[in-house]
Amino acid sequence: MVTSPASRRPARAQRRRRRVSGRSGRLAVLALIGFAIFIVLIVAAFNSSVPPFQESLPKGSLANPSGPPLALIVATQGVLHIQLPVNQSTVTALGYHGTDGSSMPLTPVGRQANEGVLTRIVHSLFGGGGSGPTYYELGGGQGSSTGALDVGAPAGTDVYAPVDGTVVSIGNFVLDGKSYGNTVEIQPSQEASSVVVITRLRADPSLTVGEPVLTGRSKIGSVIDLSGVEKQTLASVTHDAGNHVTIEVVPAPTIPIR
Repeated sequence: MVTSPASRRPARAQRRRRRVSGRSGRLAVLALIGFAIFIVLIVAAFNSSVPPFQESLPKGSLANPSGPPLALIVATQGVLHIQLPVNQSTVTALGYHGTDGSSMPLTPVGRQANEGVLTRIVHSLFGGGGSGPTYYELGGGQGSSTGALDVGAPAGTDVYAPVDGTVVSIGNFVLDGKSYGNTVEIQPSQEASSVVVITRLRADPSLTVGEPVLTGRSKIGSVIDLSGVEKQTLASVTHDAGNHVTIEVVPAPTIPIR
């Protein structure tokens, strides 16, 4: 029996509909699987949240809250190691930001608390992201986004030398044309071609230019209260006014050849 072309058309149309329906079903399944994987990644990213600074410290590091800080490297600049300048128990947060562009970029030691979601997903799946004290990148300023390190602590907290070296300058810290506390500059014995600048502190009355200082042992001043003078960026990640001491590393001045 010979079928006419007209009778074959409905059969072909039906087969096409089945093929389209099959492809649509497979695409729907793939889309569902992709969505499920996406949800799993998001959940994994947020479940791998970075602990606050105090919880990120090694056990036993808060044993003597009234004494000088224990040795804890929080940043590096080349061969130079920057250690925590205040007692661990008083630290509210660590935050990096840009400056006027003259500071040398610091390399944070630890794990960034406010890293992006995609970066967090990668770290949750494949590891990485660093270990050690928790820090934030705060933005702002010029030059490197890690040109300065803010170490949050309540006003009046003792500040110790973050490096071994020699005090080369004690000056005024100027903000909007007014002096608030001091700026202390230390030439590190570890890297004589640079100067470590510590600001937003009141210099210890006994501190003198030319005096040698030891990391975490030599008291150089105390944190000043600037909460009534400016809105401090570090307050966005702390539960207080955001008072802090700032550390920068700049090239040592060169003596012109005559």
